Amino acid sequence: MDVKPGTLYVVGTPIGNLGDLTFRAVQTLKMVDLIAAEDTRHTGKLLQHFQIETPQISYYEHNQHRRIPEVLEKLRQGKAIAIVTDAGIPGISDPGYELVKACIEAGISVIPIPGVSASLTALSVSGLPTDRFVFEGFLPTKNKLRQERLQALRSQSHTMILYESPHRLRQTLQDLAETLGSDRDIVLGRELTKLHEEFWRGSLKEAVEYYQNNEPKGEFTLVVAGKIQETPNLSESAIKAELEALLRQGLTRSQASRQLAENTSLSRREIYQLALTLDEVGR
Repeated sequence: MDVKPGTLYVVGTPIGNLGDLTFRAVQTLKMVDLIAAEDTRHTGKLLQHFQIETPQISYYEHNQHRRIPEVLEKLRQGKAIAIVTDAGIPGISDPGYELVKACIEAGISVIPIPGVSASLTALSVSGLPTDRFVFEGFLPTKNKLRQERLQALRSQSHTMILYESPHRLRQTLQDLAETLGSDRDIVLGRELTKLHEEFWRGSLKEAVEYYQNNEPKGEFTLVVAGKIQETPNLSESAIKAELEALLRQGLTRSQASRQLAENTSLSRREIYQLALTLDEVGR
């Protein structure tokens, strides 16, 4: 493969197991002119393992605003540059977003080279619903912002994914239990793809108790069940009244049945059969 001049490549790197670096990522890192790395020493070990000799510059949270103009200038000069973080995909709870945004605003091409993500890795084996989920990353550390975020999560019906460090895990589990309810299901993934990878499953109450007696070690990915939305059990007459109201608004029987099925315990087919018994409304 060839890399394109004047292009930023957003390259996903392993979150633990070096075998997860894709062949395309290896080829890209070998062929670009420069690698912008969150930690050049950490990335240096990865490059050495795959015999990649591309030069690096540092690009991390506290120097990104100074580095962005430098990187943009090199890209304008026709250099192909890859951005990597210590683990996972740049921009996902790691530096990368600001540079990608700056490149897009400058009309510079940005190409993703997919890799492993701790969030999707944990979600895929959590056993919790995967059809809808939200990524929350790290909760704020400042109390006011933290409480605001927790309250916002309280009514969230989608599966939630969070990251947490070992020294804050106990407090986060306690906060989640108090805000979301101690019976809410949670899965904790620890040291994903590494030698001591481990998954713990149970309720938030059980998680609090477990980690009070067991020292948290390694980086954690938390997958928390969303709030179960209660569906009202409407009587047949109430459903017919709702159907008539929707039909007056111009919806078809099929559309009205589908809409009501999302908010009741009956299926769309059952509601549609009721709709067929109604006289034409507003026609």
